[in-house]
Amino acid sequence: MEINNYKEQINIEKLPRHIAIIMDGNGRWAKNHGQPRVFGHRNGVIAVREVTEAAAELGIQYLTLYAFSTENWNRPKLEVNALMGLLLDTLHKELKTLNKNNIRLQTIGDISLLPDRTRKALLSGIESTRHNTRMTLVLALNYSAKWEILEATRKLANQVKTGLLEVNQINEAAFSEALSTSGIPDPELLIRTSGETRISNFLLWQIAYAELYFTPVFWPDFRKQHFYQAIVDYQNRERRFGKISEQVAP
Repeated sequence: MEINNYKEQINIEKLPRHIAIIMDGNGRWAKNHGQPRVFGHRNGVIAVREVTEAAAELGIQYLTLYAFSTENWNRPKLEVNALMGLLLDTLHKELKTLNKNNIRLQTIGDISLLPDRTRKALLSGIESTRHNTRMTLVLALNYSAKWEILEATRKLANQVKTGLLEVNQINEAAFSEALSTSGIPDPELLIRTSGETRISNFLLWQIAYAELYFTPVFWPDFRKQHFYQAIVDYQNRERRFGKISEQVAP
């Protein structure tokens, strides 16, 4: 099916507010092209640009991209250094585009461990775009859902210890507020590319009721039509949240 056919099927009135993506398959894509893994990461930037543009055009309010996990530090040093350099270059190159398209940049994860130049460029981009309102692009960098949940637990425990919070005040809303995604609605749709069917320590609390969409397409090949296809698939699902079909029927 052609790109416009998928786009034409999308019901603009039923768009997910927040879409999260696990961008997977850069290394395997590069291997299939007889190139080093870094080549795949560089081409993955094209997919980031396409999907961000498509999301903003449709009216998606939040787009979260899993850019670098805490586990990714275990990859070969050459690849990690290349990824950090690529992130730095991309931030410099895309900042004007983000502002031109009224897109706000945010981040989740422990960015204190990023290289100084990369962290400063990221913070500069966040500050430069903070007044933009069309869409929020969230980059998960040095992110781990288990880390995030532990940090939230420590934060709440400290508030109880200092008397700012009573134990019986700890509920789902309070816990969500303590997460790094505070103020951001939970994703309704989670997309993972490359054919893998794992969550990989990504937004474990937030995706409790998200629809999961797995595609065999490697991330460097992921384009607008694939993004539209995922949304069409999402809109064709019945979201019951523990109820039965008759209770959620329009």
